[in-house]
Amino acid sequence: MTTLSVYTPEQALRYCRAVTRRRARNFYYGLKLLPEPQRSQLYAVYAWMRRADDITDEARDPDRARERVAELRAATGRALAGRAPDDDPVLVGLRTVAGAVALDPAPFDAMLDGQIDDLDGRVYERFEDLSEYCYRVASTVGLICIRIWGYDDERAPMLAIKRGIALQLTNILRDYVEDHAAGRVYLPAEDFRRHELTPTSLRDIEDPARCVAFLAAQIERAESYYERSAGLEAMITPACRPTCWAMTTIYRRLLARMREHPTQVLRGPRVRLSPIVKSSVALRARWRARAMGLGRR
Repeated sequence: MTTLSVYTPEQALRYCRAVTRRRARNFYYGLKLLPEPQRSQLYAVYAWMRRADDITDEARDPDRARERVAELRAATGRALAGRAPDDDPVLVGLRTVAGAVALDPAPFDAMLDGQIDDLDGRVYERFEDLSEYCYRVASTVGLICIRIWGYDDERAPMLAIKRGIALQLTNILRDYVEDHAAGRVYLPAEDFRRHELTPTSLRDIEDPARCVAFLAAQIERAESYYERSAGLEAMITPACRPTCWAMTTIYRRLLARMREHPTQVLRGPRVRLSPIVKSSVALRARWRARAMGLGRR
């Protein structure tokens, strides 16, 4: 007979921290800047998000993957209501966060809807369709973050939604070739037609001038959403502002590199920032925190 492991809240949060450190890449540099308990709370949320993403990313049988999304949706609802089983560290971690912060279930449900979009191979005809997807898989993260961080301006949720769209558009551009190989195209079909391209002719850079113009338009759109979300940092709890600033700065630097070398998105190597660059952003964020008289708690 197999005995199930039982996780205390402290053990579950340590497990979630380990998942975040191993898998979060760009986000981990920002999350480390948070004070406690927000730091551990975001580790738990990230571990849950990673589980949701992995269902889609590792799917072999789409029908079974949809069942797993439904199972996670039900389990998440129970965790947010304080009824997670003690043998699942991610759900125990989420239950622990929900016991301290009033988490709205809606963003979690919307994120899982985004996983179903991926499993269904949804085609995004217009940018309005794509922005809905970006809301589901990224703006929801921003809404959960600001709930944990705390904010003092009723405009903060709308700015968090716009910031999430900016971050996801950056991801979509950076991952275009990998997504195309997996049979996923997130950029709007109407944009391809406008530039007289197809997803494959863009990937193959069949017409360099048109491809560069197409990418420039996508980059400009992403940048506009960063601009439209300006001011978010000033609305959240001061001790959490350096994390928001660092995470956004890392992604804007990725976008800046794509602007400087647009065809690298298609030719490779994959656009990324070195650990030194990301660490330098984190150091600047710490300096900003000290300049505001904030210390790590």
